[in-house]
Amino acid sequence: MSTAAVIAGSQGLWLVSRASGLALLILFSLVTVLGVAGRLGSAPRWMHRLAVTEAHRTLALFSVAFLGLHVLTALLDPYVSIGWAATVLPFLSGYRTLAIGLGTLAVDAFGAVLVTSLARARLGYRAWRAVHWLAYLAWPVAFLHSLTAGNDLGIWWVALIEWGCALAVGTAVTARLLAGI
Repeated sequence: MSTAAVIAGSQGLWLVSRASGLALLILFSLVTVLGVAGRLGSAPRWMHRLAVTEAHRTLALFSVAFLGLHVLTALLDPYVSIGWAATVLPFLSGYRTLAIGLGTLAVDAFGAVLVTSLARARLGYRAWRAVHWLAYLAWPVAFLHSLTAGNDLGIWWVALIEWGCALAVGTAVTARLLAGI
């Protein structure tokens, strides 16, 4: 029996989906914190501001791979039925409609940010910036998805990661609001 068959026939897809989702929350949190740090110019002394911006961009692009893995494994998981349309159109899933719909909304918003970032030179700064503000909406929606889509919050280290990400992003966004930039 192949490795793929073993994974598909067991809880492997569910575990990969949950792990990649948790990794995504960490990555999107880091991307958000680095984005705020780059905007505020609050990089650590040992790290140049441009390095913060480059780390922000690189991690954002790296997150796309985890997002693809997360969505694909959730779709292929034989224990839940999400449906392909629900990956693009919110609230169509028969499984945990609200939770999956929130995830879809976050994907759509992050997708808009990604696409406009890749086309930034053609769009111009103002248009790119306007769409980039969606990240401030997408992160809490993704966070709510992470809280409601699974049942792992009873595991102490998962809860620690979830709430640690919320604290980090909340702190960064508060600093940004206080700076008025």
